[in-house]
Amino acid sequence: MKILSYILTPIFILVFFIILVICHPIQWIALKISYQAHKNVVDYMNWLLVKSLLILGTTVKVTIPKDLPKNSTIIFAANHQSLFDIPPIIWAFRKFHPKFVSKKELSKGIPSVSFNLKHGGAALIDRKDPKQALVALMDFSKKINANKWSTVIFPEGTRSRDGVPKSFSPNGLKMLTKYNPNGYVVPVTINNSWKVFKYGKFPLGLGVAIKIEAHQAIPINSMSFDELFKRTETTVKKYIITNKK
Repeated sequence: MKILSYILTPIFILVFFIILVICHPIQWIALKISYQAHKNVVDYMNWLLVKSLLILGTTVKVTIPKDLPKNSTIIFAANHQSLFDIPPIIWAFRKFHPKFVSKKELSKGIPSVSFNLKHGGAALIDRKDPKQALVALMDFSKKINANKWSTVIFPEGTRSRDGVPKSFSPNGLKMLTKYNPNGYVVPVTINNSWKVFKYGKFPLGLGVAIKIEAHQAIPINSMSFDELFKRTETTVKKYIITNKK
């Protein structure tokens, strides 16, 4: 299986990169037209990125409750296992207009990805500058409230490289809920995407079944923040499969 990985990984990387390069100028043109035009390009680019995983024999299944609130800000709080968590979330949650809280470094040098982070409504955080991070997150929280967008946050702060979840930090979630008191938090559990990198960055793992499950929405104003935070972390981790096979 690992020998086949050495053959298929370069093909996948090439296809993945070609998608990003082709979509970069299309994003630029679409942004000149309208927010929605740009969003459509980003949505379908991520659909293509998800489909490109089939080269590795990797499948993605996303489960979303049918009764998630509409026309309201939703904070999707998820565990984080790999960069392949993101394209399925953007595509599957597209009707909720998900925006990401991202480290500032990603806003430069990556075709399509950096452009979308800079112009698509994301919060760009400088982790070396706490004051900047606080102001950026506050402005972002107000923006998603005003536009009834949603956001995706990974409270672990960094990826779990073996599927075992790390402790959640309350800071980002606390700021987001403060400025979106009438919104909702939706815990999201991600399983198996770490296995794409089980050999490291090269070659990539084959035949991974990535599963993403969004749980029931929790009204932000229905309980104290401490209770909300504890319930969110508990729900996410309850459904994480830590079997490393």
